[in-house]
Amino acid sequence: MSLLPTKPTEPKNEFEFFTTLVYGAPKTGKSTLASQFDKPLFLATEAGLNSLETYNIPIDSWETFTAACAEIAGGKHTFKTVVIDTVDNLWNYCSAYICKKNGIQHESELDWGKGWKLVKDEFRRAITKLSLLPYGLVIISHAEASEIKTRTGSINKWMPTMAKQAREIILPICDFIFYVAIEDTAEGEKRVVRTKPSENWEGGDRTGRMPEELAMSYEAIQTAFKEATALEKPAEKKVTKGAKTA
Repeated sequence: MSLLPTKPTEPKNEFEFFTTLVYGAPKTGKSTLASQFDKPLFLATEAGLNSLETYNIPIDSWETFTAACAEIAGGKHTFKTVVIDTVDNLWNYCSAYICKKNGIQHESELDWGKGWKLVKDEFRRAITKLSLLPYGLVIISHAEASEIKTRTGSINKWMPTMAKQAREIILPICDFIFYVAIEDTAEGEKRVVRTKPSENWEGGDRTGRMPEELAMSYEAIQTAFKEATALEKPAEKKVTKGAKTA
């Protein structure tokens, strides 16, 4: 049986099927936002869901995480979104698993960076497999302001607090990178979602459809996505018979 496709895939026009990173300072409403996604299942690596009514699996080790992923992949459930809350702790569990498996206390104990590579490869394998399942994936991280040097001085930029090696895996697979924040306005505090990159925060929108700022609610995000999608009219491709296509 041939693995070669016979027709192109259709672009996804439902927001809930994408992979989204949500990060921000503590108590900004990251978990609350994720709980509004379509039928979410939380893989909870830390406390913080006590004020929310959620379906969740407490994750206290890498083994528990991979076992949960296997059960999710089995498909015998009604969940439509998987939420990792938070990926910061999940990376630590992966590191602890690799160290225990190799009889070491820290990744640096293996020569030539082998320990770090083993952790990164194991983490990449599991996260990639999870992201390819037919469910939405929301990945939550905390945020911290890092000083970035520029030609004229320095700026403070909000970045996810996950380990650098985890960031190198997570950011490329995300369709959306949402920085959430609480801002003071004349009317009082306002919770916002930033969708585009800035010199002051990490952001991203692979589709290019979302406005730069949204209210912090799943309804606002989904509505904006649907409205932008409805306005798009893909140009028809005319292919001359016998011509080569990329």
